[in-house]
Formats: sequence, structure tokens, C-alpha cells
Amino acid sequence: MEKKYLLIFILLSFTFAFAQQQTTFTGIVIDAKTQNPLENIVVSIQNSSITQLTNTNGKFELHSSILGEQLLLLHSQGYKDLLLKINSNPDQTVNLGILQLEDNFSDDVPATLITLLDSDLSDDNSSSEMTSGLLQSSKDAFMQASAFNWGQARFRVRGLDSENGTMMLNGMIMNKIYDGRPQWSNWGGLNDVLRNQEFSVGAAASNFTFGGILGTQQISTRASTYRKGARLIFSGSNTTYNWRANATYASGMNSKGWAYVISAGKRMGNEGYFDGTSFDAESFFMSIEKKLSNKHSLNFTGFYTPNSRGKNSANTNEVTELINEKYNSYWGFQDGEKRNARVKKVEEPLLMLNHYFKINEKANLNSSVMYQFGKVGNSTIDYQNANSPDPTYYRKLPSYYTSLYGKDIGEFSGEFTPDYENAELNKKLFLENPQINWDAMYQANQQPIVNADGVITGYQPAQSHYVLYEDRTDDRTFCANSNLNIQITENSFFDGGITFRNLKSHQFQYLLDLLGGEYFEDIDAFYVGDQAQSDLQHPNRQVKKGDIYGYNYNLQATTIDAFTQFKFSYNKVDFYLGQTYSTSNYQREGLYQNGIYPTTSLGKSEKVHFENFGFKGGFTYKISGKQLLFFNGMHLTRAPSLRNTFANSRLNNSIVDGIENENINSAEANYIFRSPKLKIRTTAYYTLIKNTTKTSFFYAEGIFDRGASYNNTDAFVSQTLTHLDKKNIGAELSFEYQISSTLKSTLSVAYGNYTYNSNPNVSITNDANAAKGDTQTTFDFGKSYLKNYKQPGMPQQAYSVGLEYRDPKYWWLGANINYLAESYIDVSPIARTARFYKNPISGLVFPEATEERATALLKQEKFDPVSLLNISGGKSWRISGKYVGLFASVNNVLDKTYKTGGFEQARNANFRALNQDVSSGTPSFGPKYYYGYGRTYFVNLTISL
Repeated sequence: MEKKYLLIFILLSFTFAFAQQQTTFTGIVIDAKTQNPLENIVVSIQNSSITQLTNTNGKFELHSSILGEQLLLLHSQGYKDLLLKINSNPDQTVNLGILQLEDNFSDDVPATLITLLDSDLSDDNSSSEMTSGLLQSSKDAFMQASAFNWGQARFRVRGLDSENGTMMLNGMIMNKIYDGRPQWSNWGGLNDVLRNQEFSVGAAASNFTFGGILGTQQISTRASTYRKGARLIFSGSNTTYNWRANATYASGMNSKGWAYVISAGKRMGNEGYFDGTSFDAESFFMSIEKKLSNKHSLNFTGFYTPNSRGKNSANTNEVTELINEKYNSYWGFQDGEKRNARVKKVEEPLLMLNHYFKINEKANLNSSVMYQFGKVGNSTIDYQNANSPDPTYYRKLPSYYTSLYGKDIGEFSGEFTPDYENAELNKKLFLENPQINWDAMYQANQQPIVNADGVITGYQPAQSHYVLYEDRTDDRTFCANSNLNIQITENSFFDGGITFRNLKSHQFQYLLDLLGGEYFEDIDAFYVGDQAQSDLQHPNRQVKKGDIYGYNYNLQATTIDAFTQFKFSYNKVDFYLGQTYSTSNYQREGLYQNGIYPTTSLGKSEKVHFENFGFKGGFTYKISGKQLLFFNGMHLTRAPSLRNTFANSRLNNSIVDGIENENINSAEANYIFRSPKLKIRTTAYYTLIKNTTKTSFFYAEGIFDRGASYNNTDAFVSQTLTHLDKKNIGAELSFEYQISSTLKSTLSVAYGNYTYNSNPNVSITNDANAAKGDTQTTFDFGKSYLKNYKQPGMPQQAYSVGLEYRDPKYWWLGANINYLAESYIDVSPIARTARFYKNPISGLVFPEATEERATALLKQEKFDPVSLLNISGGKSWRISGKYVGLFASVNNVLDKTYKTGGFEQARNANFRALNQDVSSGTPSFGPKYYYGYGRTYFVNLTISL
């Protein structure tokens, strides 16, 4: 701690100042079509910190002490960047005259496409949701390819999850404390008002926060920064939603110091690309600013974006071959309409107040308070004393009978005994009834009404055997922060800030629909007596619609983050140093006394405390006004997420044994060349993330042995991985060449190698053991030999070649050919432990478990590479002073079928079970896969009034 403060004080003592002769550049920026002056255009000298904004008359005055030829950049959302060669003349004023900016209609594409990318198929809101959002504001050809050409295949920049990036709104961190990831659904449909962004890649410096190794995205909703006017957007698509409409109005700052922005939108779709995936969403936004004086402004931002999305299932190869890759087992017909059992609903309004304080010309202080509340629900079917309603339940598929083996013969495997007759019958029944049967569940929940003659005259509600419920999360988050930015001298700058966040997360099981029944028993039907009770304080409850049951607890978290950063900028070199310090406190509060864990489920757990720090730095060498080299490095420790801190938070207060801070190191080297015609960026990077923790739940067969004091070797378990390390190494290339004034070519390359870099420890928690009265519920399975296995769920190599024609008459057409490869399946850690090779009955190693066979069984599956052709185009008009733009795109033009992700089922938890299943040729528990979109379209009409 003392060393850390000493370093801060040393950095504070750095001051650099020396006088130099300056050149003054002046000019006026106007709209090329309307010839009107443009306000708030960013005017800067490339590879320097020299920046200025145009005033209300479009004028700017830029002072530079840099000698020789430089490049002047004019940039603003909605316009094409303008690069000009300039030459410094010390002590002189250079008038650049009138500079015209052209509408860049392609800038509308990111804003309208982001809603197509936030439908990541994973339920945990990970990966590509953040990638699409984080990248959508960048002009780099590589970043554009990452978001809009590769995003459909779940590409992740540098192989990193969204928790490694920092998402900010008006200087406030928006990553959730629960899992470290931003919830993009919170502002879905607000694309048109989220255009004002600042973006940094990797460990580069940010004025607002220390940031993560993936980068930082800061979105500003300050009302006075929006261009005055109204805007209407209408869209159509066949991906997530079918139709979208949005209206936005920005008032601009009036003479009394008021400015406001309002926006409202609607997205809807009876069915997306995958069967049964409905979508419904609204969005409401307001930002109001009051300029109190030349130094003080207050800005209120509020938005509400309720949305619901029907999910689609991962399927085995067997199921896909029987139906098709669009098949979704989560829905069924009810009263002639498709009803999805698994729907994600998000309703989390956000309120934020910002105070902007311009202390003087060189210092600014931005302070914020934020309150967010609401609910997130994920629905599914619960059932008791009844058959599984899942149409793809393994006993309902042909493979159940074609993968049968006889009982073991001593220590040896039984004979292969397939039943092809019943397999064919299962196939016939499945093809006839491939979806959820809602009518059958309603019927199971009712009993017949019989008259005196024994004739059934009707049905009446009875005890429900099937119900629809939600896994609910009701969060209450309060945040406060302040960010200070100071120009210390002509060449040195300071950024610093502190953020306080407090979360109370109520998590519970919520009954949505009794499906025609009268009540549902609040018990776990797999157990008896007290162990079956969800809450011993209220045993044998009969719950109805709107009741909480099953599990009920609070998670509480408080975090404090502080950072300081010093930047130094000179003619040939820039460098910066940043530091961060944070504390995190977590606690669980059980609201139910669970029958399996009567002494550790009710009340508050021990508090879990984490203390973390980080350092980063960067150095830039300016070879010339067109070329530069820069290097960034970062080291930090990070608290595990609240989600991964408690081993089985639904049932008890247990904290993951051996949990500790994550340790992260990252470094990157970049070369950039930028000229009016040619732009190149090459990057090499290295990232090592150590001591990560991951918790998951599943049913496993043959997982326990007699030594575990549990006679039944099958169990529903929770699995916790600790000390899992990840190593990501790779390179990036972004190439853009303006062949002519109308034709531009692009090339983007991502070449990565993302592996596990350790053999993590595996612990298994078996609740059934507690029900039997045993004191031991958590078992150490030792190391899982995952080192050098590939990280799953993303292409590790991606290539894109693009050509774009932009006509002077304001229409354009572009095409991209993309090649994505080296994507791998998510492997089962249990199958890579030493226990996997032992017979759970005798404790002896299976005699057939040879090294050669084990290598074949445990080889990580690599998905086939895929080539995707995407075409897009647009046209814009200026009609009576109003702007009208039309954009259309077709992705995956050739309608290629490809897998975007998948996972090995962990149900076969020992060598013999897996070997028999695979050897049958028709595995009953084969891997499950997600598929990418086939040919899809998107059409967008924009009208600016």
C-alpha cells in the first residue's frame, strides 16, 4: 500500500513546460449540401493532443507548436472524416478557408444495425453483445469488420469477453456488478440517441476511467451536444425483429439555457430467423440540460426500454438432422399460436443526473448520481411427478434405443444391445410431435368432472404438475462518481475519478402461469420429508400465480473504484501512466430456510472482501505526421464477479473455497500509417488472465463412487472451477485504400491463438448428499487437465476483403467476403479429471480406458470454417431541405449453414459411459450446437426533418 501511494506522489510531481513558437490555423466548416455552418465539429491535428471545436458560426482557431507537415482531421458523427495536409509557419496565421463536410450515410449503419447484434444466443449476456456495442462507433476498417461482418459468427475482439471492456454512460460505469458485463438490452432501440461516443482500444488511455484490457466506450447523452432537429427511422429485418420505428427530436440550446432530447421507438416480431423466437420491445428516452452559467450545467437523463425475446435452443446433431438448423425445441402451438416457454424479459429503467463544472479553461469536473431499478426474468417450465415436457428429452429420441448397452460384466463393459424397433418408433413420434405440447400440460393439471352416470362432463383445475415460472432478478443499483480532467501545463494532463456503487439484487423463483391448474406444491419432488421443503419456515405451501417459491435470497454488493492518470504530449513522443485502486464487498442473505441446508441457508452469509489495484502505461513515438508507433501495457487484479463468489447461492450461503482475485496482464504494440488515401494499422497483443472462477449446474451420470459415501452414482450437481488461466496471443491488420474518389478497398485480418493456460481445480457440490444426512456435500475432483485446450465459442481467425463504391450523387454499394475459422467447442472439465477414468462402483480404472482411446474421445471438436458474403448499399436525398436516406443489406448471401458455438454435455461423467455413447455411432448425449443466421436482410429508411 505504501509503495502505491509513493508512486502516486512521484507521478504528481511530474511537470513539464517549455515555450515554443506557434502557428495558428483558422477556418470555417460548413455542410456540403446545405452550405450551413456546422457547430461542435472536432478539429484536431493527427498524432497530437491539439483539439478544438467549431463555434456556432462553424469557425475554429487551432494553435500548434508542431513543426513541419502535419494532417488536420475534421470529424463529426453523420459526416465523412476530412483529412488535410497542413504546414506550420511559426508565428503566422494560416487561413484554411471554407471546409465542406459531406454527409456520410454509412454512419447510419452502425446505429441501425446494433439492434441486430444484441441478440447473442447465450443466456448470460456475454461475448458478442459487448463486441457489437463496443465497436460500433469506430472508423477503423478492422473494427467495422469485427462488428458488422464477423459479429454474426460470434467473433470476439482478441478473444475477450465483454467483462474485459468498460462501458460508460456520461462517465458512469455501466458494467453490472453481478457478472461484470453490460446489459445491452437496457438501452436497446435507443441507437439514435447514443451516437456521441468516445472509444479507446485495449489498454489505451481513457479520460474517464482506468478501463479494461478490451477497451473503453464512453457514451454522452448531454442534451446540448445533439444536432438540432427531428429524425424518423423505419426498419425491417428477418433476424431478431421484423419491424422497427423510432422518432427523435433534439431542441438545441435555446437563449434561456435549456436543451432537451426526446426519443421513442418500437420493435416487434412474431418470429425471428429461428423458429418460435418472438420479439417485442419499446424504448423511451429523455435528456434535459440546464445551463446555469458559463461554468455550470445540469443534465438529467432517463430511459426505459422494456423488451422480451423468445430464446432458441441448442441442439444435438441428431435433432438437427431430423428437423433442420432452425429448429427450436422451446416452443409449441397453443390455440393456434406459437408460444415460447423460454422468454427473456428485461425492464430496468435508469435515471441519471450529471453536473458539468468548467472550473476554468484547463480544468473540468463531471459529477454524477445514478439510480437503476427493475427486473430481469428468464422463463421456463417446472414440473413435478410428471414426464419432461422437452420434446428433445433424451428418452424421446431414437438415439436412446440405438445407444443401449447391457449391464457391466464384472469390471468389463456390457454388450452393445441396440433396439432399432423402438428407435424407429421414437423417431416417428418425435417427427409427429417435435414441439412442446401445451395442451397436454393443461390436461395434466386438471381432473375430469363426472356426473352420476359416470360420464365426463368437463374438467376442473387440480394440483398442477406443470407450471411456467421465471428465474427473476430484481436489482436496485445506486451509483455516484466524479471525474476530474486538468491540463497541468501545455504538455501534461491529469485525469482522475472515484466511483461508488451499491447493489441489492433480489433473486427468486416467480410463478407465472399454473397452466390451467389450481395450485403448485412448493417442494422439491426429488426429496422427501424436510429435505423436500423450499422453506422450513413455511412448509408444504401451495403456491399460485404471482407467488415466490423454490428459492429466495438477496445478494448485496458495494464497490469503490478510484483512478488517476497522467498524460504527457510532445512533438515526437506521447506517454501516459495510470493507476487504479478498488474495494469490493459481497454478501448473501437467504430469505428461505432450505430443507437440505437448514443451518446455512437462512440469514446473512459472511462478508467477502476483495481489494485490488492496477497499473498501466503507454508510449507513442510519432515517426511523422502520417506514421506512429505506440505501445500499451497493463497489470491489474480484479475481484471475481458476484455471480461466481457463491458456490450455490440459490440454496445456501457457501462461498467458493479458495476463491481469490483474478490477475490480469496485457501488452500490445501498434504501427499506424494514415494519409488521405491510405490507412493501415497493425497490432500484436498478448494477454494472460489468471485465477478465474466459473460455476455451472448439470445432471451427471456415474459421477460419484462409494468413497464419496453416496450409493447412487448419478446426481444433479454444481461444478466450480478455480485457478483457471487463459492466454490470448494474436495480431490484427486493418487496411483501407481509397483507389479513387469513388472507390475504396478494405482488408481486415484477425489471427489469434486463445488457449487455457492452466489445469484448474474442479469441485462438485451434491445437494443430495446433504439430504441423506452426510456432512460432506462438496467434493474435490482435483485438477482438470485443460491446459492448451482452445477457448471456445468464437472464431480465432477471421479475414475480410471489402470493396465500396460511393457515387457523387449520394448512392453507394459495398460488398465483403469473409472467412472465419478456428472455432472450437466448449469442453467438459469433469471429463478431463483423473476420476473420469475410474469405475464409480469399484473405484478401479476402467480396463478399456487406453491412452489412445481417451485421446480420441477427449479431442476438442473444431468447427468447420465458413465463408460469408455480405452486400450492402444505400442512397440519400436532400428534399426541400430535408434529408432522406435508404439503406439495405443482405448478410450471408449464399445462405451458408455454420455452427457458431456449442458445448459437450457433461452427463456422461465417466469414461465407460462416454465411450459407450460415442461407440454406438448415435450418441444419446452428444454435444449441443448453436447455429448462425442463414441469409438475412435489413432495410432502413431515415428521414431527418
